[in-house]
Amino acid sequence: MPTLIELKDGVCRGIDDPFTHVADDEALPPGDVIISLTRFQQEGDALLSDGRRVGVRLEAHEEVEALAYDLPRLATVGLVALAFPKYRDGRAYTNARLARERYGFKGQVRAVGDVLREQAGFMARVGFDAFEPADDASANEWQAAIRRYRHVYQRSADGRTPAFAERE
Repeated sequence: MPTLIELKDGVCRGIDDPFTHVADDEALPPGDVIISLTRFQQEGDALLSDGRRVGVRLEAHEEVEALAYDLPRLATVGLVALAFPKYRDGRAYTNARLARERYGFKGQVRAVGDVLREQAGFMARVGFDAFEPADDASANEWQAAIRRYRHVYQRSADGRTPAFAERE
């Protein structure tokens, strides 16, 4: 199982990933799986009724609104994996923030794809709490990247107080 970096209570740690990514044309292995939105829409109810933990992978062009009805179920038995096809494609940031703030999603929001630690602070701010790094960066390096900036300048899903409010 590949190592996953998990952010919990402000601390990053490396953990073994219990989930297996499964392509649409592959047979489902036993255990916890991450599948595409399309496959989830076709097979999700059956998988969830089997007692599996299920993650749904949203590609950059897909919107979290497509999962709005299923997010409460996924919060307890799965996760939402948001894909970064390129480091400069920021659509997954929007999906993460919408999942957290608009839909109140309390489950894991995982960054997958071209996930770089230089973006760790921004990812944590909008609600990501798990990362599949594209490089071999350690959990300590991710921790340092997340804490790099003491002040923030706008409100976000992480609840940090912006600099203008600190001044008051």
